[in-house]
Amino acid sequence: MDAVTSPLRSLPLGAVLALAACSGSTPAAETPSSSSAPSPSAAESSTSTQAQGPSECVSSVSEAMTPEQRAGQLLMVALTPQMGQDGLDAQLADGLGNMLYLGGWEGRSRVAEASAHLQEGAPTVDGTTIGMLIAADQEGGEVQQLTGEGFSTIPSGVEQGGLGSEELIASALTWGNELGAAGVNVNLAPTADTVPEEIGKSNAPIGQYGRQYGSTPAAAGQGAASFAAGMHAAGVMPTAKHFPGIGRITGNTDATAEGITDEEASTDDPHLAPFATVIKAAPTLVMVGSARYPQIDEANQAPFSEAIVTDLLREQLGFDGVVITDDVGVAKAVADVPVAERATRFLAAGGDIVLTADATQTATMQGAIVDRAKGDEEFAGKVEDSLTRVLTLKESMGLLRCG
Repeated sequence: MDAVTSPLRSLPLGAVLALAACSGSTPAAETPSSSSAPSPSAAESSTSTQAQGPSECVSSVSEAMTPEQRAGQLLMVALTPQMGQDGLDAQLADGLGNMLYLGGWEGRSRVAEASAHLQEGAPTVDGTTIGMLIAADQEGGEVQQLTGEGFSTIPSGVEQGGLGSEELIASALTWGNELGAAGVNVNLAPTADTVPEEIGKSNAPIGQYGRQYGSTPAAAGQGAASFAAGMHAAGVMPTAKHFPGIGRITGNTDATAEGITDEEASTDDPHLAPFATVIKAAPTLVMVGSARYPQIDEANQAPFSEAIVTDLLREQLGFDGVVITDDVGVAKAVADVPVAERATRFLAAGGDIVLTADATQTATMQGAIVDRAKGDEEFAGKVEDSLTRVLTLKESMGLLRCG
């Protein structure tokens, strides 16, 4: 089987800059006060990936899929260099629809070879291949999973934020082209979190490593939007993270369940504005972080909160694209939640793709989705909605073609 490739091609830089200008782009180095950042609304930031309903292709493929295939499209599993060919094939045998390079991959040729193998093994339904979302976490600075030959050393978010918009868009276009040449079609970046200056490096997940684009919502949004615009122009889907913002917490959700509560965040929080800015600037995924926001939902962490995923992100901000978790496989922040429930609760909240850094959890998560959908009509409807969003995204990227 031929590898599935995306028809998205790099746009000329002039066209990219014109798009950025249309979205109200200003130099990323400018840092207006947080009070100047508007409170986002659906009217300002709507992204319409399926406003007209699913296409005939998406509908026909969805109807023909087995429950296991459907669940597989709603998972993204980490692939490390140590897994080798057998590891690749084992994941493909489970009918997974999405993979993430993790663990430090070196050299474009090695990554490109693995990407081609993944696409060759992508699931087929009634003769139609559903290509894979192949992701990398390629922010820059301390967070760059792909290195070596063929990959630039990308500066940190703080350093990128010091560039003008045009320079950052052009740089992101270059970095995106490098990912595309390696068969990567999704980047789990940019960071749209705002880290206030008074918190700075006390913010363990972002500020400590200089991952933020600025200390105000306006600066954070402009830098993230420029990065996203360059990535998308290269044919790589960006991912705005970590909604609704983890710039004010002190604990790192990957490493602890302590210090991960943002007591200030609310539904009219200025820190939502960077996400609205990115959504407006370019087609994107949105990653939900794993922190707690008691003013929005006292009972549930963000990925398990309908108030955050559906009411805030989808309804208030008007985002109807694909929503993905941060890692819920090995992250300490969700360690007290059973593995199966990490998948089903996220989908029930309105999310679409469950990301796990632990490949041994695949069968548990996939089985949990299938089993709950069999006996829960409302949940089955959520699975159908999520599958439609994922397949619609893949169709827009050229990963799903009927006929």
